[in-house]
Amino acid sequence: MFRSLRLQVTAILTSAAALPLAAHAEEINVFAAASLTNALAEIETNFEAATGHDLVISLAGSSALARQIQQGAPADIFISANPGWMDALEADGLVEAGTRFDLLRNSIVLIAAGADAAPVEIGADMDLAALLGDGHLAMALVDSVPAGIYGKASLEALGQWDAVEGRVAQADNVRAALSFVAAGEAPYGIVYATDAAAQDRVTVVGTFPADSHPPIVYPAGDLANRDFPAETEFLDYLRGPEARAAFERQGFVVVSE
Repeated sequence: MFRSLRLQVTAILTSAAALPLAAHAEEINVFAAASLTNALAEIETNFEAATGHDLVISLAGSSALARQIQQGAPADIFISANPGWMDALEADGLVEAGTRFDLLRNSIVLIAAGADAAPVEIGADMDLAALLGDGHLAMALVDSVPAGIYGKASLEALGQWDAVEGRVAQADNVRAALSFVAAGEAPYGIVYATDAAAQDRVTVVGTFPADSHPPIVYPAGDLANRDFPAETEFLDYLRGPEARAAFERQGFVVVSE
């Protein structure tokens, strides 16, 4: 009898201890650049297990996500692949003051279809148009999506843009550009180094000089549409050791505070 009573009391205490987590579990809507796909998949699993919160992650080009936020999409956190789109949201009063911080850095690379493509020396002397032959250069949208903006800036700085502009196959986001090359639909493409590392059907044949384009910085911030503690928990988690390890496994450089 006494043993049975102790078991009942233990069960009640265990249930009571679990109540605060369940009662305070929140759904956090995260809008994030498509280039973060792999890292955020790992972070989502670990964060949910550690906190009981539910992450709902929407991945796309930063420009498309920012425009959706401007139009009232119910996002709580935004992680952009360049500062410009976060700047635009801040100018509109859509980012909670004091919550923005630089999270990651990246680089852009030239990729080729297949696993054994020859390396290319990236510079003003390369003949990218000749390399393309009759094919196209896959890039994210060059006037709006960060990976495309960085790629175009680099090609312009290296004096290559005019020769290849008419041969660029533009994709909605960088992962789509990566898929074009992986599927053999384009012989070459420009993507982030981290995206190339996630696809074994392409080869990185060269890295664009860091001084040929603006710094590739990923800012994160809490959006101003609502305020609840789980948002802060997630932003803190992004700066913690578990998230850092996940980002670094995908090839990102984590910005130190």
